[in-house]
Amino acid sequence: MTSLSLSESRQRATLLDVTSYDVHLDLTGMEHFGSRSTIRFTARETGAETFVEIADALSVRATLNGVELPAGAWADGRVTLTDLAEHNELVVDATLPYVTNGDGMHRFVDPADGETYVSAYCGMDIASRVFACFDQPDLKATVTLTVDADPRWTVLANGQCRLSGEGHWSFATTPPISPYLFVVCAGPWHSVAFEHRGLPFGWHARQSLATELDRDADELRRITTSCFDHFTATFDEPYAFDSYDQVMVPGLNWGAMEMPGCITFDDGLLFRGTPSAMQAQHRAMVIAHEMAHMWFGDLVTMKWWEDSWLSESFADYMGYQVAGAAAGFTDGWIACAVNSKPSGYRADERRSTHPVAEDAEAMVDVDTAFGNFDMITYAKGNAVLRQLVTWLGEDTFVAGANAYLTRHGFGNAELADFLEALDSVSDRDVRAWAQVWLRQSGFDTILVSRDGGVPVLTCEGGRPHRLTVTGYADSGEVVGSRLVDLADEPVPLPEFAGLAVVANSGDETFARVRLDPQSWAFVVDRLSHLEDPLTRAVLWHTAVDMTRTGDLPVPDVFALVAAHLAAEPHPMVFEGALVLVREQVLARLVAPAQLEEAAGVVSSVATMVLADGWDGPRAVAAAQALAATTTDVALLEEWLSSGETAPGHPLDPDLRWSAVRRLVELGADPSVIDHTLEQDSSASGEIGALRARAAVPTPEAKAAAWALAYEGEPSNREFRAVNDGFWTAGQHDLVDAYLDRYVEAGPKVARRRGQAFSKGVGHSFPVLPLPLPAMERLRDGVTGALADSTDGVPTAAGVPTAAGVPTVLHREWSDRLDDLTLALHVRSRTVDS
Repeated sequence: MTSLSLSESRQRATLLDVTSYDVHLDLTGMEHFGSRSTIRFTARETGAETFVEIADALSVRATLNGVELPAGAWADGRVTLTDLAEHNELVVDATLPYVTNGDGMHRFVDPADGETYVSAYCGMDIASRVFACFDQPDLKATVTLTVDADPRWTVLANGQCRLSGEGHWSFATTPPISPYLFVVCAGPWHSVAFEHRGLPFGWHARQSLATELDRDADELRRITTSCFDHFTATFDEPYAFDSYDQVMVPGLNWGAMEMPGCITFDDGLLFRGTPSAMQAQHRAMVIAHEMAHMWFGDLVTMKWWEDSWLSESFADYMGYQVAGAAAGFTDGWIACAVNSKPSGYRADERRSTHPVAEDAEAMVDVDTAFGNFDMITYAKGNAVLRQLVTWLGEDTFVAGANAYLTRHGFGNAELADFLEALDSVSDRDVRAWAQVWLRQSGFDTILVSRDGGVPVLTCEGGRPHRLTVTGYADSGEVVGSRLVDLADEPVPLPEFAGLAVVANSGDETFARVRLDPQSWAFVVDRLSHLEDPLTRAVLWHTAVDMTRTGDLPVPDVFALVAAHLAAEPHPMVFEGALVLVREQVLARLVAPAQLEEAAGVVSSVATMVLADGWDGPRAVAAAQALAATTTDVALLEEWLSSGETAPGHPLDPDLRWSAVRRLVELGADPSVIDHTLEQDSSASGEIGALRARAAVPTPEAKAAAWALAYEGEPSNREFRAVNDGFWTAGQHDLVDAYLDRYVEAGPKVARRRGQAFSKGVGHSFPVLPLPLPAMERLRDGVTGALADSTDGVPTAAGVPTAAGVPTVLHREWSDRLDDLTLALHVRSRTVDS
């Protein structure tokens, strides 16, 4: 299917007004489903030509204004429409396949009970894999849906169900929405329904997860209603849709999707065991994030994908803010500082970096735009909005947001519209601010230096920053804090003369921080004793960032872990720092010969925390880290045999699978996988078994895993699990030959399986401690593949057109190549044993 281009979308938006869709879906088939779209639209130029998308169809029959179109009108996922009248009615009947890759009508058979679930996962340009549509965000229309399905099922959609019975469902007509926001979820869902503020609400999950949904129902309802009350009190525009369903679905490519009236969540958010503090906060944040989209993204939608930040950055900021302010997860900004925000910095220093608010011309087509749904749009965009709130004041920011929503409700908008709304409520120069913060890529560096003992702040870069600086006594006690406006001119801090200082201690701005030697020595000595957990979170990220840039030797960051992490009292700082060190240092920057020693530091910290008791708030995260890094086979075997991690503490299913994987990594008989699968035949159990089998350290296991992932047709979940187990740390000798095979096979899988799978191939890039020659070979192989894939003509985004490597994978591999090059730079400064 041809990716819709910016020029095509502009031409079509200039020509058409789309009034309504009547969509009928027949979901009674086992292999494929029926789709009928009746589209009413007007053309501003009679006799003109355009096209409608219907992708990957097995058959298509179309009539325009009562005249059947010739078979040749349908080609490459499009139906050509000629000789348009002023008022038009298009009817497209299609037969389409179910998918298992999360792009389209996803079909899932639950291994726990054999029940089938089908759900339309749209987003971007995927809606045309479900029904014929003008698949671009600025052609909104009402949708009226009817569905035929198994009479035993429940069917959920954007509108409230008005009539059901005998296998037929009819849904209320929606307000105008973009095609990518269409959703239907069908299956024998287990549901918890309630009413709030006169609207029907519901949480839904597979029957095999009924126990987990019932267990969490009160908490999920509390989070939902408290966030809903906050948003409806904050925004002048009322909630625009007639119901609010939230569905835990299998096989979603995203963590969640903001479909109006019917939000879908990856059902991994319905925990099978006790969640860590970070996991519980993340779920609340995602619930609030998706609810924010009902206004930012659904009520007001970007015209084209360059302004996806108007949806995602706002929702991410609101997700953290409202989960804290309304739902009680007040430590969300701590989680953001040590978990989400670091990914924004990493994205912003890669070659693919882009402004938060990109030029439309850079998003030449949808595939190119898909790559920009990255951590610049989410994590950095969130951080930039937080800096905007710090600079403007929260009341002014909310007033501007309300002006924006009121002016553009049920329509489309772009950056200029948002700035105009801010202009209407503020006398500050928001356009100059936006020019450097939203329209330029990269981040500044804030340096702390000394002038005769007086700390001095300097900004390397061109942005104004409003941030907190805190001064400390040698004991670690706070002497004072100051809100500083920093721009081109250095800012001396005479009140902190002789003291250690931490810049951006409140994490208000988005900038790399480098402290002076006196202040960093203080951090090394007193980190776990500092009063503010948010400051400690910022400093843990700074330490890992310094390791990545070569400013802090790798052994030094593990020394910091050994000295302070077991004593870190805050569960989110503890877990976030542990994950940062494991994922960004242990997996990438440690030589194979030093892997056991470095992993041992992590394992020792987890053991020390658990020695304080399994009831503490850090215990879950410590157990997860211990299961992944310990070499104590007897401990893991005791967990499995007893079914407990400690007396009175049951071994939850996900931790059990982590222990099984680690056992086989350490050489245990792989039969433990089959035995565990007999105890846990759920969908998550099957994924755990796949991951563990791929981690078995034998050539035969690696060959089988490779064949499944790269020569078979795994689902999206299966593909991710197999790759996760395949590239296991400590197994570089076993996977060495597969480094070249990955470079060869990756583009083939990406071309065959589509957009989201391409991203999955990129995310499956080998990340494990490798000898330097293997890292260099992988770098050279990917570099050559990307070079061979170009025709030498850069796109408007500066990214060469990829013929061999699909556009989405081209972007992913470019990012992974930058990460690998950075790791090589750090590793080359040490000597591999």
